[in-house]
Amino acid sequence: MDNKDDELPDKDAAKEFYARYEPKEILGRGVSSTVRRCVEKETGMEFAAKIIDLSNDPENRGATLEEINILRMVIGHEYIIHLHDVFESETFIFLVFELCRNGELFDYLTNVVTLSEKKTRYIMRQLFEALQHVHRQGVVHRDIKPENILLDDALDIKLTDFGFASVLKPNQLLRDLCGTPNYLAPEVLKVNMFDDAEGYGFSCDLWACGVVMYTLLIGCPPFWHRKQMIMLRNIMEGKYTFNSPEWQDISEAPKDLIRKLLVLNPNERLTVDEALEHQFFNVKMFDQEIAPLKRTLSLSSSKFNQISKLAKQIKVRPFNARKKFLYAILVVRVMIRLLQLLPCTAGMISVKLVKQDPYRHKILRKLTDAMAFRVYGHWIKKGEGQNRAALFENTHKTELKVIYMSNLSPSL
Repeated sequence: MDNKDDELPDKDAAKEFYARYEPKEILGRGVSSTVRRCVEKETGMEFAAKIIDLSNDPENRGATLEEINILRMVIGHEYIIHLHDVFESETFIFLVFELCRNGELFDYLTNVVTLSEKKTRYIMRQLFEALQHVHRQGVVHRDIKPENILLDDALDIKLTDFGFASVLKPNQLLRDLCGTPNYLAPEVLKVNMFDDAEGYGFSCDLWACGVVMYTLLIGCPPFWHRKQMIMLRNIMEGKYTFNSPEWQDISEAPKDLIRKLLVLNPNERLTVDEALEHQFFNVKMFDQEIAPLKRTLSLSSSKFNQISKLAKQIKVRPFNARKKFLYAILVVRVMIRLLQLLPCTAGMISVKLVKQDPYRHKILRKLTDAMAFRVYGHWIKKGEGQNRAALFENTHKTELKVIYMSNLSPSL
């Protein structure tokens, strides 16, 4: 092959892997690893094989073996990626995971821009339950972010990438700086800035969950800035707002949960158990959401019997072809009239909204964001200096345009 990255490792380097699995197309790449779809020859089942190249960085072997150990500690939870097999050679390590066909939550969010409160609740509950299991095993993940959350066929999450995870002993605090800048908790940054910093523990994962939840709801992370020093300062100060137009359509419960997760003092931040007890995940709230559906679909046996008896008493009228034909013509005429009026009505509404603040209207805002992500989606692909928040960094220009349009004379 022309592209070196597409080349497979020499079969002599991992005979056992090639004996059991047939590698297929590439699903993703990392700095020193490649993820491929593979098929188990004996069963025909599909998996994802992460092939880690150790030739350029021999020290990576120890970190990978530690990750494997942690994956085996947290194995068995429905919302955590399942490690199916491991193969090791002198130059490569093969990790065979269950296959999540819907890819990363990051890419899913890029396609849909934002999630509703209901979908956010669905994903965040699963994330907290997975994290609850991880913490109970004494493990801190330290790299919670949408890129490390996969979606399976049923769009259930699978928490993955435990490369930065660490086993935390009782009364122990961590002091090394690792993770993704946009999701780092203030106490993690402090250990790199101050020699007398106390350290951090499980609560850093809860801060990251707050950042993820904020991002799911409005598409933009709370602290991101194109200048990293300003972003880090915003994190250290806990400086974020719910003032953008997107938050106008979001209820108070998710905002309250985010406030209690993005707390500067880790001792005052919610634990994962407390987060799952928050009113945002209240069972009564779910009942309220599905109550109208239950009322629509449910009929008591007595009412059903009454309706059945009444239906038997009703005499069936003879089919009148002339009346049916005239009725169909009338419906067609009404539809044609509506289609004739619709362009004029839509044009009047759109002009009126544009003269105000179009981005404050939910329908226009979602349409605008969706189009922007389709055109400029390449800006937010993973890589150095790229972030999905890049689409939101020019807010001031949007505000200037709105001010300019609002000052236009009515004649224009």
